[in-house]
Amino acid sequence: MNNELLNELTFFVLAVFVGIEVISKVPTMLHTPLMSGTNAIHGIILVGALQIAAGADSPVTIVLGLLAVVLATTNVVGGFVVTDRMLEMFKGRQTTRTPEATKTK
Repeated sequence: MNNELLNELTFFVLAVFVGIEVISKVPTMLHTPLMSGTNAIHGIILVGALQIAAGADSPVTIVLGLLAVVLATTNVVGGFVVTDRMLEMFKGRQTTRTPEATKTK
């Protein structure tokens, strides 16, 4: 293993540990804004995957680029679905009144 790969692997492992530590300290009320922020980051990852797929020249890089685009798109869409569900919880229950319930006896 060369030095550059070892440096990148070390950086990746440290970033994973920092990410886990930061996420575990986030209060529950801030998870919705955090999800929206990470969806924006995943959108940037999707743009990068599109650029890599567009510049692919061998069949292996084309397949890997398209796989990256599909996975990034799934991640973005899933993140927005989860964020939408979380925001629905903050709206509260909306009860509809029937005409029988509004009549007083």
